[in-house]
Parts: sequence; C-alpha cells; structure tokens
Amino acid sequence: MDDPVIRVRGLATRFGDHVVHEGLDLDVGRGEILGVIGGSGTGKSVLLRQIVGLLEPAEGEIEVLGQPVRDTSPEEFRDLRRRWGVMFQGGALFSSLSVRENVEAPMREQMDLPDDLRRKLAAIKVRMVGLPDDAMDKPPSALSGGMRKRAGFARAIALDPEIVFLDEPTAGLDPIGAAALDVLVRQLRDALGLTVFLVTHDLDTLHAICDRVAVLAERRVLATGTLDELRDLRHEWLQAYLGGPRGRAARGEP
Repeated sequence: MDDPVIRVRGLATRFGDHVVHEGLDLDVGRGEILGVIGGSGTGKSVLLRQIVGLLEPAEGEIEVLGQPVRDTSPEEFRDLRRRWGVMFQGGALFSSLSVRENVEAPMREQMDLPDDLRRKLAAIKVRMVGLPDDAMDKPPSALSGGMRKRAGFARAIALDPEIVFLDEPTAGLDPIGAAALDVLVRQLRDALGLTVFLVTHDLDTLHAICDRVAVLAERRVLATGTLDELRDLRHEWLQAYLGGPRGRAARGEP
C-alpha cells in the first residue's frame, strides 16, 4: 500500500506477563473504512487506544498521517491529535453537558473560537449526524441509545478530522438503529473524505460498509482483505466467525 495514513510496525503489547500483541503490523489506506475484528482478548480496542496515543506499547512504531505517535513532542502530538476524532463505546459523552456542549468540548480544548461561532459549528455537526435540533440542548441521559451514538459521532467530527476511530459503534443498538448508523458512517466518509478505523464484532456492519477487514489473532494481524478473501483463509476462529449461522445470515445465505 502506497503512503498509508496509519502505519503500525512491530507492535508489542504486554500487561505484566500477559502478551496481547507481538510483532503486529498494519496499514490503513486513505479514504477506506477498515474493520478490525478478532476474538475476545485479542486487543482490538487496545490497538485503537495505542494508535491514538492513549496507551503506550512495549515496542513498535506507530505513524499517523506520516507522523510518529510515540517519541514526539507534546506540541507536535497536540497538532496531530487535531487531525483525528474518536468515538468510544457508548459514545462516552459527558453526562453533565448537553449534546451541543459535548460537541463544543473539542473546539474549546483545541481551538480559540468566539462563543457564537463555536455554537454554530457544533449545531452544524449535530445536524450532519441526523439529530433533530431539539436534541442539542438535551443531556445524554435524555437520548435513546442510537441518538447518543450519533451525538458521539458528532463530537468525533467536531474538528473536521481526516481520520475517525470508532470503537464498537453499533454495540447495544437494535438492528434498525445499527443499520442506520452504518449508513451514516458511509455517507459521512464519502461526503467528508474520511478514513475510518472501525473496531467491531457486527457482521452486518462488516458486510455493509467495510472496504477491508483486519483480523487480530495469534497476537498479530493475521490477515487483511475483503470478506470474500478472508473466507478462503483456513483459520479456526475466522471460519467459525464468518461461516457460522450469523455470518451466513449477514451475507444473505440460509
């Protein structure tokens, strides 16, 4: 892959004697939606948090948009961090703030904007993710699960990022809400030119929106490719995951 926007080489992750990753390599291309899958304990969310600088790996190199995430100055990392957005599981919204104030939070932290302009920009982001205007001044507790996810997505794109990291975005949603969120992710990827790094276990999401899928197994990225390519890989967990009843249902097979 030429000039990947995310490049991971030789990543090792250890918690005491427990080894999660060893020699993990991964490239993510500009403009693609990459789904990251793996069994329980394979370190999918841990990998995401390492790429965005929230966890320190034991070894390895991580570059995002051509710049190192590790061993960089606080000023350089702050500038780099403005070029991505993150939506953690459940949206991870501030419960004491309204939806609008949650979306404004990254702007307050990273940008020196007049209050009126910041409020207007936050309102634009809220509308972009399909939330009604009357949701803007509500606290997260007053929203449905699907609306909270959308609010979290609005906050993730608050700074017009080049990359969005989504951690289990459809977890806990009913099938209709999950499908609607999948459509939103693809629409905003196309409209804003985003690259999307998506940790998921949702087979419907993989089929609906992911351009490629990376499989975490055996402490590394076992393989990357389209779902059709991965089905040819003879690996016990992957065959059970993609070839089981849910996998067949996701691709419309009996």
